[in-house]
Amino acid sequence: MRILVTGCNGLLGQKLVDLISSKPEHYLIATAKSKLIPPLPRGEFHSLDITSRTAVDEVVYKTKPDVVINTAAMTQVDQCETEREKCWQANVEAVGYLVEACQKTKVHLVHVSTDFIFDGSHGPLEEPNPISYYGESKLAGEVVIQKSTINWAILRTVLVYGVTQDMSRSNIVLWVKKSLEGGKTINVVNDQWRTPTLAEDLAIGCFLAATKKAKGIYNISGDQMMTPYDIAIATADYFKLDKSLIHQTDSTKFTQPAKRPPKTGFIIEKAKKELGYKPRTFTEGLELLSSQIKAQR
Repeated sequence: MRILVTGCNGLLGQKLVDLISSKPEHYLIATAKSKLIPPLPRGEFHSLDITSRTAVDEVVYKTKPDVVINTAAMTQVDQCETEREKCWQANVEAVGYLVEACQKTKVHLVHVSTDFIFDGSHGPLEEPNPISYYGESKLAGEVVIQKSTINWAILRTVLVYGVTQDMSRSNIVLWVKKSLEGGKTINVVNDQWRTPTLAEDLAIGCFLAATKKAKGIYNISGDQMMTPYDIAIATADYFKLDKSLIHQTDSTKFTQPAKRPPKTGFIIEKAKKELGYKPRTFTEGLELLSSQIKAQR
């Protein structure tokens, strides 16, 4: 199977490059807006700005994939709130261009979405009702796909963590680890709940959906409900760092441009049953992350 992945320099994109490159029965077409960061042992790379309809058409037509996995998005929640036009272009208009290209070439689309399409008033099952512009844009992107006539799967995920090749991108686990190693006191909220997702697990979920040409909406995340404070304490325990530097607080103490849903988290039984998806525990995720950090030294 020929699999085209967008956003290959992102955390998820890098994991998909590693995963698909290791499968000799599949062929990777890696794309990113700028030069590719992860090494590409097999397959081919094309520079692609998904906010350009012409570029999307050209690359999809030229490379002839069987499946497109769209990981490219503007995901900085507060930046989306303040740079709305840029957010809409990346998360809605670009999705429309991918849908058009897939329609013309009869390509299956696997699209990554987010728990932020929900208001988080109660979790984990609820109707979409975003409370941030990021959430609005991601829901609008889903609607573009659902209204189309292409074959598609939408994979919603939660609070992804992991290590990248260049270590330029942070996430909650890396932030906690780096802060505590530097002796910094950190304030971490205890009134939000998520099911944190290891990037490798999300990549496997995307790969399973692509190779099975799955159709419909799937929840792809970890299956442990945790607060950011729980995550911080577990991270400190695993890396034997000073937990006294972690202070519990609540979200009312922070002023951020975008609202966050209080409680999301997913029930992932459908993905387990239909895709064979099996996430690692949070501790297993930390073990993998630790081994990757050591390997980079």
